[in-house]
Amino acid sequence: MSRINERLLYWAPRALGIAFALFISAFALDVFSENLTFGKQLLALAIHLIPTYLIVIVLAFAWKREWLGAVGFIAMGLLYMWITRLRFPLPAYIIVSGSAFLIGLLFLADWLFGRKLRSSA
Repeated sequence: MSRINERLLYWAPRALGIAFALFISAFALDVFSENLTFGKQLLALAIHLIPTYLIVIVLAFAWKREWLGAVGFIAMGLLYMWITRLRFPLPAYIIVSGSAFLIGLLFLADWLFGRKLRSSA
């Protein structure tokens, strides 16, 4: 495997994890459309950002231990489907759970193959 592919395998799940956290964070901005006081809006924003906190925590642990990213992101995809009880249209699950599953699988690939590549170089 070339050095470019090796670096892509390393950085793809990390970059997509950051993009996923930013994407999920955008949904928290709806609290500003409510007629709440500033303090209540900040509290609502902090509560709506809990999924983002979870993503960032898993990503931080996964940065050096890819297997934690694989387990964590796949678990978050399953958790989203379990919490919502599959009440939303299919595209919602493809976008949210599918993104988490993809990132988890990329971390798994990096853990399984990337470590071998980095140690043999």
